[in-house]
Amino acid sequence: MEPDVTNLFRLPSPLPRPEEDESVDILARAKNVRVERIVSTGQASPPGFWYDQDEDEWVALLSGDAKLRCENGSVLSLHAGDCLLIPAHVRHRIDSTSSESPCIWLAFFWKSVP
Repeated sequence: MEPDVTNLFRLPSPLPRPEEDESVDILARAKNVRVERIVSTGQASPPGFWYDQDEDEWVALLSGDAKLRCENGSVLSLHAGDCLLIPAHVRHRIDSTSSESPCIWLAFFWKSVP
């Protein structure tokens, strides 16, 4: 069996327009791990919404610019090439994402095994 080649900038699903929701494509999945490509075009978390995930998340911003806010008040300005680890249950939200240059995120999620 030959592996499939996928281009993160040209997956089959189209890039969303700014008035649409983000696009999320699951690229790989295993027992305790998931890899996603997320495309944002001007979206932000709804007012008062916080992500509070049961999984650790490592995310890289491949293109665009974004602002991520943590519940402790810190705001991270992210630019293409930036990456970070968000431990499970660290509450965070997306304040803004660029729309002219779409934000293309590569995210790895996993549950720590005791």
